[in-house]
Amino acid sequence: MAPNKQHYDAVVVGGGPNGLAAAITLSKRLPSVLLMEAKETIGGGCRSAELTLPGFVHDVCSTAHPLAIASPFFKPLELSRYGLSWINPEIPLAHPFEDGSAVFLHRSLDITADALGRDGRAYKDLLTPFVEAHEKLLSDILRPIPFPSDPLLMAKFALWALYSAQGLGEKKFVSHQTRTLFAGLAAHAMIPLHEPATAAFGIILSTLAHAVGWPFVKGGSQELSNALACCFQDGGGEIIMGKPVHSLEDLPPASYYYYDVTPRQLFNIRGLGLSEHYRQRLIKFRYGPGVYKMDWALREPIPWKADICRKAGTVHLGNSYEEIATSVRCVNKGDISLSPYVMLAQQSLFDPSRSPEGKHTAWGYCHVPNGSDVDMADLIENKIERYAPGFREIILARNAMSAKAMETYNPNYVGGDINGGKQDIFQLYTRPIASLNPYQTSQHNIFICSSSTPPGGGVHGLCGYYAARNVS
Repeated sequence: MAPNKQHYDAVVVGGGPNGLAAAITLSKRLPSVLLMEAKETIGGGCRSAELTLPGFVHDVCSTAHPLAIASPFFKPLELSRYGLSWINPEIPLAHPFEDGSAVFLHRSLDITADALGRDGRAYKDLLTPFVEAHEKLLSDILRPIPFPSDPLLMAKFALWALYSAQGLGEKKFVSHQTRTLFAGLAAHAMIPLHEPATAAFGIILSTLAHAVGWPFVKGGSQELSNALACCFQDGGGEIIMGKPVHSLEDLPPASYYYYDVTPRQLFNIRGLGLSEHYRQRLIKFRYGPGVYKMDWALREPIPWKADICRKAGTVHLGNSYEEIATSVRCVNKGDISLSPYVMLAQQSLFDPSRSPEGKHTAWGYCHVPNGSDVDMADLIENKIERYAPGFREIILARNAMSAKAMETYNPNYVGGDINGGKQDIFQLYTRPIASLNPYQTSQHNIFICSSSTPPGGGVHGLCGYYAARNVS
């Protein structure tokens, strides 16, 4: 398909959530906006496909979407007009142990606190101010340079967020199970749990669980991308798919160009005219660990030892704080963890459209060194089997993607890094470079709008939104 116009006000390269968000924002300000996507389907990291057997719908990467349902950019779009529907499990997360016990996050903060026993009061005291003011908190921290609209709330958050996950767990909780639960939440960041500010990730994810849930998209994550695309086209935007971009010459002339790519891809696109100084700064951008991703078609629900897991949307598998911390530390050193921390989702328990009647899907991944092509399937399935004996017997089919395969599928996942770059305290708000306007490149009309810019990884569209605000 060829472009409809000889010249556009803006061209967006890349149709992930951030590229779509940039395109929607630009189309409200400019008459002609074109979005170009390399693949035949829109969505980037927010796609679904039949990866195992016909009739089994799997999310290729992102599956539970707390940041999407809470996003201050997505909410005003009223995407339900385009068929988007959320399914929100009452129990967003369960964390089982090998002895058959488990802890969990319920949508209710009170129910969660009661279930945590002697740690319940400390947990509730920690989370209550953030859950009650979650919209204000998220609006303040999910922006290029955090600027508190409520300094007292931000001071409370910073007091605990700047702790390491290890330090906060030891200071607030006495039970090894609660500390393990918090470690599993913080480990989503893929940063060693003894490092500063890793507690922030655990606080935010638990806050979201109580404030908005960890929902799935009915029918698969692809439906969110489709709704965003419809919203863009409704506003007059144009989409061309199946057109990879390797050079500025692959694009029609435009006043502005927006790239939903990571620094490595931007560096390699020919003809942009980026200054050597800027290019050298891009080279210094750091990527984090990769993921090894698996999907399963199942004959029946997973036979968890702990009954509460049969009611949870997401399940974290790590038998102790030490086991999770060791797993994260290993992959950051470039080593394979022989007891990997595993994140698993079971969408079909709540969304029957994901699988044939009576059958089920499961989704899971573990962290691996960046660029790894090691086969982790046995280690992952052995891990699940310890918490759900008989799991292997109910598998009808499986699909696995190494970190290298993840990058082949989506070049933005450099080395399998699904966060668009390491999100430690030194690169969270200085991505891709330290700048008052991190979206602006050395060319006045070329911008980067991927998760390699603030506020970083996650399906929220805010990287694209803030980048597009450079055009008035």
